[in-house]
Amino acid sequence: MATFTNQARLTYTGGSAASNITVGELVQVLTAAKTAVVPIYHRDGAVTYLITLTNTGTTPLTGLTVTDDLGGYAFGTGTLYPLAYTAGSVRYYQNGVLQAAPTVTAGPPLTVTGITVPAGGDVTLAYEATPTEFAPLAAESTVVNTAAVTGAGLADPVTATETVSPLAAAQLSITKALSPTTVTENGQLTYTFTVQNSGSTAADASSNVVITDTFDPRLSGLTVTLNGTALTTPAQYTYDAATGLFSTVAGVVTVPAATITQDAATGAYTVVPGTATLTVTGTV
Repeated sequence: MATFTNQARLTYTGGSAASNITVGELVQVLTAAKTAVVPIYHRDGAVTYLITLTNTGTTPLTGLTVTDDLGGYAFGTGTLYPLAYTAGSVRYYQNGVLQAAPTVTAGPPLTVTGITVPAGGDVTLAYEATPTEFAPLAAESTVVNTAAVTGAGLADPVTATETVSPLAAAQLSITKALSPTTVTENGQLTYTFTVQNSGSTAADASSNVVITDTFDPRLSGLTVTLNGTALTTPAQYTYDAATGLFSTVAGVVTVPAATITQDAATGAYTVVPGTATLTVTGTV
C-alpha cells in the first residue's frame, strides 16, 4: 500500500495561494510470493522456484515482466551470480492451468515476459536454477534472490524474495583400486578404497559410515589399515573367509569435511574434498 499526496496552487494577478494537502492511499491489487520447493542447494543439484502472482482487482493485468536477479551480489567492482537459469524449465500456469511457454531471457538476470494475471485470479511460474561456481558452500552461507514484477497497471514494482542455503551435510563418494592387477595363485594383492567428502560437514562416528565388499577371489591373512593405521577384527572390521564378505564396523571410518575457498580475484569457490583411505591386503 503506497501513500500519495497532492496540492494545488492558484495564481492570479497580484497574488497566489496554495490549497490544502490531500493524502490518499493506493492499494496494490497484485501481490507476489516466491518459494523454493526445497530451500537447500548443492553443486550437483538444482533449486526449483515457484513464484505466485495474485490479482485481487477486477481487471486483468497484462504484459507483465518478471525479473529474477539470480542472487547476484557485489564482488570487487562487478557482480557475481550464484545461480544460473536451467534452459527450458519455465512452466506458466493461470489459475492452475498450464499455458504456452512465455518469452524467457536467461540473463543474468533472468527475465520472463508476456505474463497475464486474470482478474481475481493467479499465476504461478515454476522454474529451475542451478548453483554456479560463485555459489557459497560454507555451512552458514545463503543465497538470497529477488523477483520483481513490472508492467502496465502497476504503480511500483512488486517484489518477492527467497533464501536458500547450501546442504549442511557430508557428501560422500567412494573409489576402489586394485594392486597389482595381475596376481599369481597364493600371491598377495591390495584393495584400496578412497572415500571423499565434498560436503561442508565432516562424516564423524555418528554418520555410521560402513564400507562393504565381497572379495572374489576370496582372500586370507587379511591386513587392514585406515589412513595408515592398522584396524583389528572384530572390533573395527569383520571378514567371512568362506564367503569373502568384508565390512567395516559402523562409525570406524570417518571423513573430514571439504576445504572450501573463494578465489580473491575471480570470486569462484573451490572445493578440495576431505579424504579417508582404507586398504585391505590379503593372499589369494
